[in-house]
Amino acid sequence: MYIAKEGRYHKMVYNRCGNSGLKLPAVSLGLWKNFGHGSSLANAEQMVHTAFDLGITHFDLANNYGNPYNGSAEENFGRILQGMKQYRDEMCISTKAGYEMWQGPYGDKNGSRKYLTASLDQSLKRMGIEYVDIFYHHIFDPDTPLEETALALDNAVKQGKALYVGISNYDRQQTSDIMKIFKELKTPFIVNQPSYSMLNRWIESNKLDEFATENGIGLSVFSPLYQGFLTDRYLNGVPSDSRVGRGDTWIGDQLDEKMIAKLNALNEVAKNRGQKLSQLALSWILSNKAVATVIIGASRPQQIVENAACIEKLDFTADEKQRIEDILAM
Repeated sequence: MYIAKEGRYHKMVYNRCGNSGLKLPAVSLGLWKNFGHGSSLANAEQMVHTAFDLGITHFDLANNYGNPYNGSAEENFGRILQGMKQYRDEMCISTKAGYEMWQGPYGDKNGSRKYLTASLDQSLKRMGIEYVDIFYHHIFDPDTPLEETALALDNAVKQGKALYVGISNYDRQQTSDIMKIFKELKTPFIVNQPSYSMLNRWIESNKLDEFATENGIGLSVFSPLYQGFLTDRYLNGVPSDSRVGRGDTWIGDQLDEKMIAKLNALNEVAKNRGQKLSQLALSWILSNKAVATVIIGASRPQQIVENAACIEKLDFTADEKQRIEDILAM
């Protein structure tokens, strides 16, 4: 049986999620890739154990993770949890629903009460737990009344199936609109999960981060390494076994000579700070005060150890900030 390391909470940084009482680790583990069908369960288990031993208490899932076998990541995580039951109260487990999940009109991409309620029940069954700590609506649905989506999330809390609710991939206006409903319902709405990285700064131009800070909402951001671009994998080109090399990403065509030059320039900044490029990218995200946690993915335990070390250097000098801005503007 797994026994967690002593002292696992001594080093990790924990941030309050918005104005809520929930604290999230600065670095969380996402189970989008490498935890579902066809992945090594032994490796997945080792990654979860490694993360927890580092003080990473937040594990982020969604009903459709494990594609093309939707739900398989939750199933495998449930198997891993069987050996970690004694630590459930030390863990923050989140899941999401919103994208296409099962056949027919009720499992298609939507935010209906029927879909969200059924999906959460399925997720809890797959993971073998009674509740999730955070239940998200995964993507804004223009075809469902926002009140219906909000009521479905609120009902999950009232039923004891979720402690808090969140939204994902909602822009500033959409966040503002649903927040008003949550306030009327007194729903514990605490977080939005958008994509964000050095190479994807839409939350800044949209002012979603500004809105979140002003309104006491935390941001839990995904794709912080821009699907692997912001690592040392592509500094000298495209390896055949990389995500771009395998064609396992829709942004591969962005990896041109200009991008590679930009990545190498950022890598020099990282070296001067005593960091790897991925660590620099994560530290930079966490310097945005709206961000409560950054969700990393991994294919092996060592990546988690390496990326979690970003918390050791979260401060930037004015010169470093300006240099990074100059590089990103290249």
